Parts: sequence; structure tokens; C-alpha cells
Amino acid sequence: MGNVNVHFAETLGKIKDMNSVNNGPSGDHEMGSHEAYAAARIPYARLHDSALKWRRTVDVHEIFPNFDADENDPASYDFTLTDAYLDTIEKTGTKIFYRLGTSIEHEIKHYGAIPPKDFHKWARICEHIVRHENEGWADGFHRGIVYWEIWNEPDLIGHQCWTGTIPEYIDLFDIAVRHLKKCFPGIKVGGPALTHVKRTEWWEAFVPYLKEKKPPMDFFSFHRYGSTTEQFTRDIAIVKNYMIDCGYPDCELILNEWNYLLGWEPKDSLIHSYRTILSLKGSAYAAAVMIACQDTALDHLMYYDVRHNSYFNGIFDRITHEPLKTYYSIFAFSDLAELGAEVKTVAEGEGIYALAAKSADGKRGALMLTNYRNEITLDGKGYAPEEVTVAWDGLGDKPMRMIVRTLDNDHNLEKTFETTVAPGAGSLTLTLPLFATVMIDFKAE
Repeated sequence: MGNVNVHFAETLGKIKDMNSVNNGPSGDHEMGSHEAYAAARIPYARLHDSALKWRRTVDVHEIFPNFDADENDPASYDFTLTDAYLDTIEKTGTKIFYRLGTSIEHEIKHYGAIPPKDFHKWARICEHIVRHENEGWADGFHRGIVYWEIWNEPDLIGHQCWTGTIPEYIDLFDIAVRHLKKCFPGIKVGGPALTHVKRTEWWEAFVPYLKEKKPPMDFFSFHRYGSTTEQFTRDIAIVKNYMIDCGYPDCELILNEWNYLLGWEPKDSLIHSYRTILSLKGSAYAAAVMIACQDTALDHLMYYDVRHNSYFNGIFDRITHEPLKTYYSIFAFSDLAELGAEVKTVAEGEGIYALAAKSADGKRGALMLTNYRNEITLDGKGYAPEEVTVAWDGLGDKPMRMIVRTLDNDHNLEKTFETTVAPGAGSLTLTLPLFATVMIDFKAE
């Protein structure tokens, strides 16, 4: 038995960007994900591992292939495919979050993961990439890209992203972030896209650096793959405490890679993880994580990955490009974000997650509700559903049209119930199967 109480008169702040992703739409317009991607109203697309799908794009060594070339000469750069890729994303209405550095390299030989031989020159190369995308340099654009991230996962144990040491990365970070902020005071620069926040050898080097050198770091980025929401809320609290201790209490916290992962090993755990990502369970997990992270110190959450050829793409089908179940969790959260203001919501019951919002004029409201527990099943069948009583107050002074939309094994957010409710307070009892997600929309008649 679960209970959800929504207090529409008590606002808590804005619905944050918990529904961003890594990468943009795929395919062509005859059979692609472009229209559905746009309809999902995704706030930001982080550009990481883009070159694993869209070749010769995004990565610094792909754009500037000859490190010995003149960084001030436009002829030294190849922006062609990167520009086309960014155009595709921007046409959907999604903003760019640009990761400077390299895509992951699992192969036996590394190209982009090798530390640049001149950190200062690398920073100047990044400067010209920013100028191309934001200031029109080299027949470029005026995209207004705000977020620029310095590298990805320099702490990864297998060195697939950074073959240097942690102190070497800190040197690169310091040089790059200072140079870019000097050149472009209005952008936000940060990093390091940390693999795991509990790796002590990382903090033993980075914390003293932050305390002593005080770099102009606008955001701290990190990653988390897991199977419970508690793993996320714990890691966010760890990072927040570090930032406060280092003198960065207002530094944005951006968790920009996440997805379901039971474990990288043994093999059965990894296979279950990949299957979960494609399933109804994956969609409930995504809904639960976005809801749970909304009420933490986190500022921004970015699902990994929408890249067509990624095992972690639970949003679009790899063959047809059609939306999968998790797409509708992202879509539902975007509905809340469009309303704008979070309202006080209290959820009780094992696995019950709830988040509500209302419009500025008070004429519309919505509640997103999901039932997630880390059971081994993928579709929730065979488990008893939860009876959930939803009660609300402060809904306004006019009758409201209430519409229930359901995401389960048989529905993709289609309307399953509709009625008119009296102004002020009311309640509704739902039967919520395991892994089902429900949106309850209120609109003044």
C-alpha cells in the first residue's frame, strides 16, 4: 500500500534539468529518431562518445588532427562533420553540452586518450573550437554553447580515456579552464567527468589542488551507473560535501553519465543490465532516478546514451529508431519541466516515487508517479501491484479536468482514465503494477 500527498500551493523551486541525455538523434528522416527526439523536449545533449557513431566529430584530435599544425590557422581544423552533427541536434531544440577531449578508446592502441604533448597549445586549440562554434571564427556559428567540459573520466582504471597520471590531468585541467575562462568569461567550464566519486586516490590529489589553486571551475561533473536510487543520492551528497569543503559551495553539480547497471561482471549481471535498459524495468528505473535526483543538490542529470549503436541506448530502437519504454519516462519528465515549478510531494511506500509540478498561473498541474524496485524481472509480471492512494490539495478555485496517462507493458503514456474533479482537494486510488509509471494531469476547465 502506498500513499502520495501533493500540496499544489507549496512551491519548492523549479523542475531541474534531470531529463538531458548524451548525444543526438540518429538515422535519416525516412527512418530516424529526429521527430521523436524533438518531441521529447530534451534540455541538453552532452557530446561524448559521439565519434563512435558519427565519425570524425567532436573530439579535439579529430577536429585538429595534426597537433604540430598552426592552431591559429583555420586550415588546421576540420569542423565539417562536427558542424553537421551539431546542426542536427540544434534543429530539435536541444542545447549543446560540449565535452572537450576524446571518446573512450577500448582498442589496443590509443590516439585521443594520450595526454597532449603541449597542454597550453591544447588549451588554445580548444579556444578556437569555442570561437568557431560561438563567435563565427573559420566560417563558424554563433550557437551560444554555454557548457564546456574538460575531458572525460581521467580516473578510469583501464586508461581508456586518459593514459596519463591524475596529476597530469590536473595540470591540463588547470591550464585549460583558466585559459578558456579568460577568453570567454560568459561560458561555463568544468569537469572532470569522474568515473566514480568514491575513488580516494582521485580526491587525495584534486581536493588539495582546488583548495590551493582555486581554479575558476563553474561545474563539477561525475558519473554513476547503478541499480538503486540510493546509489545516486549518496554519491551526490559525497560530491556536494567535497565542493563545500574545497570552497565551491555554489559550483554546479552535473551527473552526466548514468544508466542501469547491476554489475560489469560477472557476465550474467552485465547481460541483465543491457536487457533491463531496453525494458519496462529500465523505464521505471529512469523515472525513479530522475524523480529522486530532483530533490538533491544535483543541478543537472544526463542519461547515457542516445547514440544509436550503444548498448546503453534504452530510448530508441537500434533497428527502427522508434521510441522504447524509457523514451516515455523522459517525455513525461519533460511535461513536468514545461509546467515549471515543483510543488511539495510526499510519497510513502516501498518503491513508490513521485514528483509534481504546476504552471505559473496555477491553471495546470501534473504528478509523475512510478513503482520501481530492483527485482530481477524485466516486465514486472508475476509481482503483486501496489494500491496507491493519491491525495492533493491547493489545486485552485475552479473544477479541473484530470487525465491519467499510463506507461506499462500495454501503454506508452496513452490516456487510460479521465474525469472532472472539484477545486481544492481530492483523492484517487490507483492500482500501480511493478515498473509502471503514471502521469496525472490537471487542467482548469
